[in-house]
Amino acid sequence: MNFLNVLIFFSAISFLIYGIAYFVSTNMKNEFKRFGLEKFGILTAVLELTGAFGLFIGIQSYTVLVFASGGLALLMLLGVGVRIKMKDSLLVSLPAFFYFLLNTYILYKTLG
Repeated sequence: MNFLNVLIFFSAISFLIYGIAYFVSTNMKNEFKRFGLEKFGILTAVLELTGAFGLFIGIQSYTVLVFASGGLALLMLLGVGVRIKMKDSLLVSLPAFFYFLLNTYILYKTLG
């Protein structure tokens, strides 16, 4: 298993956990309420789960990997934007920024 595959698996497992967490954790739902984005919580969780499965499938399918990593990078870029708008601290915003960079890197390596 090469380094890129390790990153893909790490990101996929992370988004699988984040997606499921929305449905089982009140903390995740409360964050969306705090953001004023309560109506987008389920959509975001479904996109995270779809992206996670897309990354897993993307190990075997270049096209799926491009869409999954690109979609997750975009989702996390929007997440960073929300964190900035809410004036959250750097520490609180760091995970969204990290996953934005991670999935952008996966996309870059896949396209390159």
